[in-house]
Amino acid sequence: MSVLSLRRPMTFEEGFPRVVHLGFYLTLAACTVRMLSYGGGFSQLDAIRLVAVAAFCSLYAGGVAWARPGWQQNAWVAAMIVAWTPLTLTTPCFSWSAIPLFFLVLIVLPMRLAVPVVGYLAAVAAVVGEFHARTNWDPAPLIAPIAIAMMSMFNYRRLHHENVRRQELIEDLMRAREELAESERAAGVLQERVRLSREIHDTLAQGLSSMHMLLNAADQEWDTAPDKARAHVRQAALAARENLAEARRFVRDLAPPALDERSLPEALRKVAGGVPVRVEGVPRMLDDAVEGELLRIAQGALANAAQHAHADHVVVTLTYLPDTITLDVMDDGIGFDPGRVRSCHERGYGLRAIRQRAQALGGTATVDSAPGEGTVVAVKVFA
Repeated sequence: MSVLSLRRPMTFEEGFPRVVHLGFYLTLAACTVRMLSYGGGFSQLDAIRLVAVAAFCSLYAGGVAWARPGWQQNAWVAAMIVAWTPLTLTTPCFSWSAIPLFFLVLIVLPMRLAVPVVGYLAAVAAVVGEFHARTNWDPAPLIAPIAIAMMSMFNYRRLHHENVRRQELIEDLMRAREELAESERAAGVLQERVRLSREIHDTLAQGLSSMHMLLNAADQEWDTAPDKARAHVRQAALAARENLAEARRFVRDLAPPALDERSLPEALRKVAGGVPVRVEGVPRMLDDAVEGELLRIAQGALANAAQHAHADHVVVTLTYLPDTITLDVMDDGIGFDPGRVRSCHERGYGLRAIRQRAQALGGTATVDSAPGEGTVVAVKVFA
């Protein structure tokens, strides 16, 4: 890629002041030539006027170089107007230098100040031009249409190029937005896959694990305790039916089947399978997504208690507070070291899923446990 192709194109806002500056110098030069050619000779008055023109030009150049936006540029423009007025009154051809000053005022001053200043410049130029035309024949008025036409043409071309560039920027922005939307869709697909993995872990995987444990127990007790073995088989069959319902529900809308026409406390009692569920506070309807996630969290915590805790007692407590909902699953099992589980890649997915579900609801999940002291899974969400 060449160096030229790396240069940023000049914008209309950058190019227009340069055109105004160039127009000022050209107009001032034309007026100076006209001043010197008028009268047929060089006099002492012409020398004084040349000094005034040089001071006027130096004032303009100094303001372009050193005046900063704000009060400095405002003072500079005011000084230019003050210097232009006597120069125009004594040398009428300099009234045409008001043309670039019009644009300069519009660029620098705010509109509430620019309008009266431009009106003042136009009034002085018109009065001086009219008075001079009545007393002398002067071809200088021909400069005005030519200067205005040239500046207008150049500015129109700059504005056209700026519009084309902005259109290209809009097209680039549209392409970037489409690429961003595509990346967001890909991120959404990935997030949905993570969510589905949690759903499968907390429902189908836990159900299949429960059936596996029940069938193993039935196999071991089939000869020695046939009644208990049949009970295990019946429980496994019930778990299989519930997991089949879960799988079918995934195909439809992935909403928890236990919530169908049930309140959250009723759904918790159903999935708890005999584990006591205590409800504190006044139950109220929650968003379906919140109730579904809380139910999944409870399922995951109960599955962990059944598979790992070897607990004699498990209690689920659902508390309705004015601004929050808390869900606590407590067992008196063997407990564990939460830090060790977090560092283990093979186990602990259920706890990670519980934390992820709580965070997705804008809440928190804490696990309080120690070896031999049981486990408490506490979840708080705002609802």
